[in-house]
Amino acid sequence: MSYMTRKWSKFGERFARPTGAAELMEDLGIATAAGNEALLLGGGNPGKIPEIQSLFRSRLADIAASDVSTDQMFGNYPHPKGDVAFRKALAELLKREYGWQLSADNIALTAGSQTGFFLLFNMLAGEFSDGSVKRILLPATPEYAGYTDIGLMENLFVSQRPEIEDHPDGFFKYHVNFDTLKINEDIAALCISRPTNPTGNVITDEELQQLDEMARRADVPLIVDNAYGLPFPRIVFSKATPFWNDNVVLCMSLSKLGLPGVRTGIIVANEEFIEALSNMTAVQSLAVTSAGAVFVQPWLESGEIIDISRRYITPFYKHKSQVACQILKRELDGIPFKIHIPEGAFFLWLWLPGLPISSHDLYCRLKARDVFVMSGHHFFPGLKESWSHRDECLRLSYSQDSAVVEEGMKLIGEELRKLY
Repeated sequence: MSYMTRKWSKFGERFARPTGAAELMEDLGIATAAGNEALLLGGGNPGKIPEIQSLFRSRLADIAASDVSTDQMFGNYPHPKGDVAFRKALAELLKREYGWQLSADNIALTAGSQTGFFLLFNMLAGEFSDGSVKRILLPATPEYAGYTDIGLMENLFVSQRPEIEDHPDGFFKYHVNFDTLKINEDIAALCISRPTNPTGNVITDEELQQLDEMARRADVPLIVDNAYGLPFPRIVFSKATPFWNDNVVLCMSLSKLGLPGVRTGIIVANEEFIEALSNMTAVQSLAVTSAGAVFVQPWLESGEIIDISRRYITPFYKHKSQVACQILKRELDGIPFKIHIPEGAFFLWLWLPGLPISSHDLYCRLKARDVFVMSGHHFFPGLKESWSHRDECLRLSYSQDSAVVEEGMKLIGEELRKLY
């Protein structure tokens, strides 16, 4: 029986089908294999920061020279919650920096953030033993495309349109529309990313506090996707205060620090959540790799990870965002467009009001010219109402080499001029 005719289980049918996440990762693989011929403006790979690369090489040499570190990284199964020394060091760092009352038992590691969200969302929402169904509420779209197909059931998410605030010089910003936001009885949790992938939006401290208050009143947790946030990797360019309490599930990662290959996600939550995640990890994979944990552990113990992020990572991406905006404005001069204010992460969110074709069709045209972007329609999980805006946007990464970003944006401008 060939692959194309094989009948899969319901689980297989759901997760073997084409998805936005699969499209993104396939594009990443194609572009990487193509080398210099491809202009990768769509992927989530972090940039190559010389100072960070040097630190990584030095740390690898230290690990290789240490029997203890080598055994800790490769030679033993870690605890199903993740490497104990790492979790203790992170708990002490967060307690020291922010006064958060937590311990190693409030922290679990996962095989990357995507795996962490798969476990969290399906643990909290879906079909319950009494037959009831609950969902995850995304307070504002656009949101991370990786959420879309992660549920064991269809329609795991419900979301709403944001408020759009115009800014000078062709910029705009999304805000949570609290006038229409309701937490109904079928909601299991709220989830919001900060900074947001794809838009670079950083919801304000006041918005986050209001979401926390709403979640507490409804007796549901607030999940904060902090993959690009504070205290590391600190890809945040606007005012923002780190936030956690016993009703918040804070999701962090080592990927955007420059270590996407070690697949290390971090979840900070109350002990009930962490124990449940630990039990699921034991069944799913016995344990999570210690590679990322051992790699950064000394920087957590010393607090250097915060200084590394502040000195090298934040300024690197802030400068690249400013340059990318200048290039995009130049290449799209005369074409109707707006850019979401880049407040964090490493993407520009381009809005093309009145785009004559769909953003997915534009993605296909650009891909044919070896320019890889992401169509905006992938980033509206749970939004049921029709909204032309979702087919008028592109996500553009500016983390790659400047020459790649500039040439890619030039070709985007050429394609748009043909359309307009």
